[in-house]
Amino acid sequence: MADKCSEGLLNGAVPGEQGKQEKSVKRGNWGNQIEFVLTSVGYAVGLGNVWRFPYLCYRNGGGAFMFPYFIMLVFCGIPLFFMELSFGQFASQGCLGVWRVSPMFKGVGYGMMVVSTYIGIYYNVVICIAFYYFFVSMTRVLPWTYCSNPWNTPDCVGVLDGNLSSRAALNITQLLNTTQKRTSPSEEYWRRYVLNLSDDIGNLGEVRLPLLGCLGVSWVVVFLCLIKGVKSSGKVVYFTATFPYVVLTILFVRGITLEGAVTGIMYYLTPQWDKILNAKVWGDAASQIFYSLGCAWGGLITMASYNKFHNNCYRDSIIISITNCATSVYAGFVIFSILGFMANHLGVDVSKVADHGPGLAFVAYPEALTLLPISPLWSILFFFMLILLGLGTQFCLLETLVTAIVDEVGNEWIIRKKTFVTLGVAVAGFLLGVPLTTQAGIYWLLLMDNYAASFSLVVISCIMCVAIMYIYGHRNYFKDIEMMLGFPPPLFFQICWRFISPAIIFFILVFTVIQYRPISYNDYVYPTWAISIGFLMALSSVICIPIYAIYKVCRSEGDTLLERLKNATKASKDWGPALPEHRSGRYAPAFSPSTESHLEVQPLQPEKGQSEAAAASPVQGSNGSAHSQDSRL
Repeated sequence: MADKCSEGLLNGAVPGEQGKQEKSVKRGNWGNQIEFVLTSVGYAVGLGNVWRFPYLCYRNGGGAFMFPYFIMLVFCGIPLFFMELSFGQFASQGCLGVWRVSPMFKGVGYGMMVVSTYIGIYYNVVICIAFYYFFVSMTRVLPWTYCSNPWNTPDCVGVLDGNLSSRAALNITQLLNTTQKRTSPSEEYWRRYVLNLSDDIGNLGEVRLPLLGCLGVSWVVVFLCLIKGVKSSGKVVYFTATFPYVVLTILFVRGITLEGAVTGIMYYLTPQWDKILNAKVWGDAASQIFYSLGCAWGGLITMASYNKFHNNCYRDSIIISITNCATSVYAGFVIFSILGFMANHLGVDVSKVADHGPGLAFVAYPEALTLLPISPLWSILFFFMLILLGLGTQFCLLETLVTAIVDEVGNEWIIRKKTFVTLGVAVAGFLLGVPLTTQAGIYWLLLMDNYAASFSLVVISCIMCVAIMYIYGHRNYFKDIEMMLGFPPPLFFQICWRFISPAIIFFILVFTVIQYRPISYNDYVYPTWAISIGFLMALSSVICIPIYAIYKVCRSEGDTLLERLKNATKASKDWGPALPEHRSGRYAPAFSPSTESHLEVQPLQPEKGQSEAAAASPVQGSNGSAHSQDSRL
């Protein structure tokens, strides 16, 4: 049905409405739909696709993990993705403005802004570390290849060190398995040189100037790419969203030609069907889908708000979601082919070298790259790919905050000065990221990653589903989508939005609580006060929802609490399509000058005239005659 209806949408316009203005001149739009799709792909496909999914897949039953993963994609990922895109596109507003649909829940938008702020601060620090590794890879010999550097300890054992060749009789497997103190050159380079890691999260130490410089570079790059909003970032994504696939393919081709690559890939894919009955596997699958697609960050709503009103976001949501998950699977082949080669070289099991998160990106994989001929080239490609993957997400995080601020103020002055708003947010993000470049920075980065954007996202998403489906009303929302796309959401999505997706979100929340373990980094256990700060960061986004709801109820009209609640949850008068040309049907003005000027040509039987106009219009709207006013002339 969607394909059939989408054929009737020509360049984002509904047939019969070619005369309508499709673009928002004041706010701006994407240059074309390819820009929106590429931006959304860049937003959804991030570092987690490379450094988290392959490890989760290997740990949770290999190929067997794919089954719950794609089940969760179909029943939770794609429906939530479609909901957020359609929500932002219909209102043409950012994550704050869309809550005209039910003003009491505007705190959800503020919660999204808080989450995006936290993620934007630490995400760019990860990008800056990738920048640092990218720059230091421009050398003949990678600095983490040997153990002969000033920062190395006597426990360092490199796979290419000369001291190993002189001890050829010593079994490498025995060395790695029995010597608990053994550290690799890449690990010591990471911990003792790049981070110069302190012994405690409270001991900040000094700012690592090379990382601070790279942080400045990464924020300058992000600002320059967003200097003109979506008009400039829409052009940049042609490169940033596509080139990572070129690098992935180059690394994949190189990886599968190495000895031991097949072993690594089999480790990644071999199904362990007994694990499919484990609730933890399903919980990991649901969580990975949810976090990977970027639901409840506010970015999807923001990106979709720059679409033309009649753009087929249903088609886009399916394309982007599937692309995101396919990228995760593809990245697994790239990672495990190299790790399999490294395990074969060392004579150990793949599980001994497999890792995730920063440990994979900055320790395990770089060490594997030192075994390849022309290793600096592969290192440059790998870290350039990480930079581009990170920037694609960072663009949307920054644009989410800027758009929310500009839409909320809404006057002509701030729209003209949007570049300065972007600059201000970028400078604030840089300053807030400085503590993460200290010697204890990695502790704070992981604390923010584990708490600031974990269960709070699940709560925000769950409340958003309830507010749209049950407070605003599913029938109203389905009519809005029909008015926008020319067809109602398919029955499958209607069922998912109302019942299945909220149930899965609740399951993720329960799973997150049950599986909670205090955070640690390698052997370091976080103190209680640090974990308390983590919980405060998580609550800071969720607490926006009840605080704003109470504020709105108190400010609403009504003599009783029930009346105030009804008025606070009722859609605002200015809720609906942003452009007057699209405000038809139940969103049409009750009395307008254009109607007055044509009073003399109105038919004597208005009911008949309206029904004829509705019949002439190829697309029905939310009340059965959404576009009838455009056909009367």
